[in-house]
Amino acid sequence: MQKIATFLWFDGQAEEAATFYTSLFPDSRITQVARYPDTGAGESGPGEPGSVMTVSFELLGREYVALNGGPVFHFNEAVSLLVECDDQQQVDDLWAKLTADGGEESQCGWLKDRYGLSWQITPRILLDLVGGEDREKAARVFAAMMRMRKIEIQPLLDAAEG
Repeated sequence: MQKIATFLWFDGQAEEAATFYTSLFPDSRITQVARYPDTGAGESGPGEPGSVMTVSFELLGREYVALNGGPVFHFNEAVSLLVECDDQQQVDDLWAKLTADGGEESQCGWLKDRYGLSWQITPRILLDLVGGEDREKAARVFAAMMRMRKIEIQPLLDAAEG
């Protein structure tokens, strides 16, 4: 069966990032580390022979591969990782960890971590509230969310009530 994994390009921090990401989520692990080969002809790619080329890892059962590909490409908001959170404590915890050490807050639950990768830290209740049949309630909740950086559940519930 064909598999699809998310492939992430880093400039030398692939192993560090994979270690950080796997520390954030239970049942997550690094599954393989591949190193740049020494071909004897000086053609090892963008990394020094023996340095980390790729790191394969799993976050909650989803497969990712991190590549140390050099400074050619950078992350942008066109691709982000969405994390559905059970409660405010989980939102707060992930938000604090992902914005620490150089991460950046954005709006509507979006942030960039210290490596520049975009994340959406989203409480499940938000998805339920904006996806329900009551379009007026959904519009109020959406408007409340648009004023937030980190998503706060109680103001969303207040907006839902009108």
